[in-house]
Amino acid sequence: MSDTDNLSRIPEILARDRVIAVVGLSPRPDRASYTTSRYMQAHGYRIVPVNPQAVDLPGGILGETCYASLRDAAQAMRAQGQTIDMVNCFRRSEDIPPIAAQAIAIGARSLWMQLGIEHPQAAAQARAAGLDVVMDRCVKIEHARWQAELTSPH
Repeated sequence: MSDTDNLSRIPEILARDRVIAVVGLSPRPDRASYTTSRYMQAHGYRIVPVNPQAVDLPGGILGETCYASLRDAAQAMRAQGQTIDMVNCFRRSEDIPPIAAQAIAIGARSLWMQLGIEHPQAAAQARAAGLDVVMDRCVKIEHARWQAELTSPH
């Protein structure tokens, strides 16, 4: 599947994938990962922070418990009767392959790489495992665009 095909699927991905594990979510309100996740949370998405350096923060991040790994996060969500739908990556491109492998292992539906993040080989692996993949796009910008399209008169 080409990236163009995946871009046309963004509205479907955003409508379907309501539990988002954010790998690299910073506890700092001035960081893009934080503002993007806060926006998505305000629009009804469940945010699951994944940041090994922030696991012990009192109150977690955005009021959600922070996990050291996607596996830990997925296990905790299963205990709550939920699954992680989307893995949203705020990590460098070279860090994506193990994240993609974990996203496949936990049964995520999509792998989303934020602006400036691309890894074609990891994307191909995720696609081959049945995940939708979006690279070099901001989930917040795409959500706002999708919402605007839903509310604009055609």
